[in-house]
Amino acid sequence: MNEIKCPHCTKTFNLDDAGYAEILKQVKNHEFEIELEKREKDLLRQREEALKLAASQANEKLQEALREKELQAAELRSKAETALAGLRAQIGNFELQKSLAIKDAVTALEQEKSKLAAELSTEKKLKDMELQSMKATLEEKLRSEVERKDDELRLKDQAIQSLRDFKARLSTKMLGESLEQHCEIEFNKIRPTAFKNVYFEKDNDASSGTKGDYIYRESDDDGTEFISIMFEMKNEQEDGGAKKKNEDFFKKLHDDRLKKGCEYAVLVSMLEPDNEFYNAGIVDVSYRYPKMYVVRPQAFIPIITLLRNAALNSLQYRTELAMVKAQSIDVTDFEDRLNKFKDGFAKNYQLASDKFNVAIKEIDKSIAALMKVKENLIGSENNLRIANGKAEEITIKKLTHGNPTMKQKFDELGKEQKN
Repeated sequence: MNEIKCPHCTKTFNLDDAGYAEILKQVKNHEFEIELEKREKDLLRQREEALKLAASQANEKLQEALREKELQAAELRSKAETALAGLRAQIGNFELQKSLAIKDAVTALEQEKSKLAAELSTEKKLKDMELQSMKATLEEKLRSEVERKDDELRLKDQAIQSLRDFKARLSTKMLGESLEQHCEIEFNKIRPTAFKNVYFEKDNDASSGTKGDYIYRESDDDGTEFISIMFEMKNEQEDGGAKKKNEDFFKKLHDDRLKKGCEYAVLVSMLEPDNEFYNAGIVDVSYRYPKMYVVRPQAFIPIITLLRNAALNSLQYRTELAMVKAQSIDVTDFEDRLNKFKDGFAKNYQLASDKFNVAIKEIDKSIAALMKVKENLIGSENNLRIANGKAEEITIKKLTHGNPTMKQKFDELGKEQKN
């Protein structure tokens, strides 16, 4: 227990530790609040003084900056007024010079106008004479060109009509014979060059009940036959009759090949002229009948050459095979070489076929270009009429517009005035 004496009434009383601690706490809190209030007032006063000082300093800096800006503005106004006065003086001088230059230019142009008017009058007469001469020459040239084109058109029409009349008079048998004669003539042209041991004649043996058109057989110098071809030639009658297909003749050609003991069968055909399959070049139809090909007449000689070259290569291997058998050489080596030959033949055939197809495409392009000749000749009359109309529209104004001669005249006049 603690004994406490009141300072006001001098009365004494006892307090336990808890009460004593409570009173002590109240005293400390009261003193802390007093001290806190005091410090708060000091801080407020210091902040107000600092704000007043900062405002005073900012006001002084602002006043100083305003004085500097006013001095700079005054200096700029002075410079601007000076520059403006100079520009006004320059503008006045420029206006005076421009007036003088315009006056001089007008005077010079008037003089040039008078001079050029006289020159144009003279040149106009010369141009009129030249124009009349050009017009007469052009008209004469156009007349000659029209007459020449008309003659060409007449000749083309006559040739076309003659061809149509010729085809109209031909029978189906004559058409076939014409194609046969064409192929025979083409082969006979090259026979002396490299086909000395060749038999190429019409098949006239009908003892088996049927016959082909031509048989090709070739032997080496020892008389050993190494290639044989049965040919069938078929054309198309364009002016009537039933239309035949190439496939209609495959079986007969195959039978003729077997009966006459030929190795290959070739159909030289003009049938189905719009069929792109047969227009592609040398067509292998061995999927229908073995060792059979279909070609257009222009591929007649190339197919003989291809088959003959392949047979010549096989002849070499046949000779080597005989030597191998005679000497009892291992058959395996022969089979390898035979496979190489087959691969080489297939490759050479493909290369030759590709080149032949390219040649056929070029021929087709040439035919298309020739077909356009007539169209161009027919259209030339309209072009000549348009050209004649343009010649009629020629005037002096159009001829002198953009004329380099007139430009040269103006340049010469300008140089004379400067001198």
